[in-house]
Amino acid sequence: MLADDWWRSAAIYQVYVRSFADGDGDGTGDLAGVRARLPYLAGLGVDAIWFTPWYRSPLADGGYDVADYRAIDPAFGTLAEAEKLIAEARDLGIRVIVDIVPNHVSDQHPWFRAALAAAPGSPERELFHFRPGRGAHGELPPNNWPSQFSGATWTRVPDGEWYLHLFTPEQPDLNWAHPVVRQEHEDVLRFWFERGAAGVRVDSAALLAKDPALADATGDDDTSGYVDRDELHAVYRSWRAVANDYDGVLIGELWVPDPERFARYLRPDELHTAFNFDFLSRPWDAAELRASIDRTLAYHAPVGAPATWVLCNHDVTRTVTRYGRADTRFDFATKRFGTPTDLGLGLRRARAAALLSLALPGSVYLYQGEELGLPEVAVDRSHIQDPMHARSGGVDPGRDGCRVPLPWTTVGATYGFGDGGEAWLPQPPDWGTYAAERQEEDPRSMLSLYRSALHLRACQPGFPGDELTWLSAPEGVLAFARGHGLVCVVNLGPEPTRLPPHQEVLLTSDPLDGAGRLPGDTAAWLRT
Repeated sequence: MLADDWWRSAAIYQVYVRSFADGDGDGTGDLAGVRARLPYLAGLGVDAIWFTPWYRSPLADGGYDVADYRAIDPAFGTLAEAEKLIAEARDLGIRVIVDIVPNHVSDQHPWFRAALAAAPGSPERELFHFRPGRGAHGELPPNNWPSQFSGATWTRVPDGEWYLHLFTPEQPDLNWAHPVVRQEHEDVLRFWFERGAAGVRVDSAALLAKDPALADATGDDDTSGYVDRDELHAVYRSWRAVANDYDGVLIGELWVPDPERFARYLRPDELHTAFNFDFLSRPWDAAELRASIDRTLAYHAPVGAPATWVLCNHDVTRTVTRYGRADTRFDFATKRFGTPTDLGLGLRRARAAALLSLALPGSVYLYQGEELGLPEVAVDRSHIQDPMHARSGGVDPGRDGCRVPLPWTTVGATYGFGDGGEAWLPQPPDWGTYAAERQEEDPRSMLSLYRSALHLRACQPGFPGDELTWLSAPEGVLAFARGHGLVCVVNLGPEPTRLPPHQEVLLTSDPLDGAGRLPGDTAAWLRT
């Protein structure tokens, strides 16, 4: 079992429940499916599982529109089943992290339904951001804030008032200046900690507080009215006090580009860790990745918080696909239909990136299917469910391409995802070639690489701790030492490079060449 500070160096596996495993054969992933696959996750070697929202929800935005924080959505199972899952995972040495969505609720949440039924100025409406419109007849929205998705941020109700939603109209924003909103979320934290959750991932953690005046943005880049406002820190200090009562961990989804302001959320009395989107967004380039690593470590050090590393998640183009494109960065604005991709090149780079991210100091997040080398799926427009697609006018393909249900077996109607005849998102006809059962038997597979890397990471003494020292290396090559003689070398260039002097090659993402050199787009772990 890990120490109390397990979160400082944990390998955390993200489960998107709807697409992981279907236990009852209805085409939707569920908790029964996850429970049946817990031995797989234990064998993979992860320390914790982070579940995207499993609460009761109309699923207008993949479960991030929560109707009841204390109930499991019937499509996924029951609260009793969630409690069993948490206990069974713990018996296998795996902790569970739940996802809390504090910025907004579903429009089917009892609070919002009561607000719609109440009059303007009522206490029910004070829990949200209801305002009269502008213009001669109130026909214009109260301000000009841009949406986190494409489209409008205000919706008008029949009595003429408007309500704020930074995401879809089905996700009304809560008023975090109201004490009832704050108390409710502290109670929700306690509810899940008391059921055995080891941590909480905080969705859209920088968006909760709003400018009380709801003043107009001064330009397209002005998000000061609703991003990273100073009053947020009091919220997270109160959450930390709750978490401390249960030895729980708070993990923020923070898109805050200013390093100094980002670090403020990680002070000892606020969040424990936060997602590192800078690293995820960088292209496959040695100088860019080194700059991101240096930047990340530098702004975590003053507050004593561990860095986090992630290559992909349920919102992001899968790594194999992204690294096989001419533009290997990630940016929502660049997601387009028909982007040419070299999947062979992308797979080679994704294998090397796995060893790079797993060798860095701090905790690492692994999105389901990354260990299988899954590519992004070009979901047919007729099947896309992600609201980002519709709200972009059909320009953005949305995020469903990284949410296609996993292939567990080489054959079958849903490749072992479930016993039903059709999955909630269609799987491509070659999906069985990526199946876990096929990769189990192949020592050269992506699954075998991740298993080997995670088990080495857990048992080798050089991986824990914050130490990282850059070593001299040719252009296009990253080389760094951790502790106890552990060295990671990543060749991002096209030509083979010589390895530094070493006693042992612990693991490589692809074989060395005939002269013992590290080929391009390949990584190695060494013992020196």
